[in-house]
Amino acid sequence: MQFSRELRNAVLSGEITLTVRLWSRPKVKVGGRYRVEHGEIEIDAVELVPFSAIDAEDLRRTGEPDREALRARTAHAGPVDDDTLVYRIEFHPTS
Repeated sequence: MQFSRELRNAVLSGEITLTVRLWSRPKVKVGGRYRVEHGEIEIDAVELVPFSAIDAEDLRRTGEPDREALRARTAHAGPVDDDTLVYRIEFHPTS
């Protein structure tokens, strides 16, 4: 699973435990383990939700400072409106 370079250490330390992805289909599965730089994460949950369903606690867990920053990061694959369906992915580091 790919994360921006500036997020990788926070992902591997457990500071970031949720990501939001604009995918046409899921690219990870619950229980799957995925390499992140020099570590690994395990997927705990994958859920297809409208972007508006991402709440304040989710936002905190993504490491983004606000909803618009999360929207911008998620939108690298296309525009994200409040009703755009996105994958909400919970994970934890394994190493």
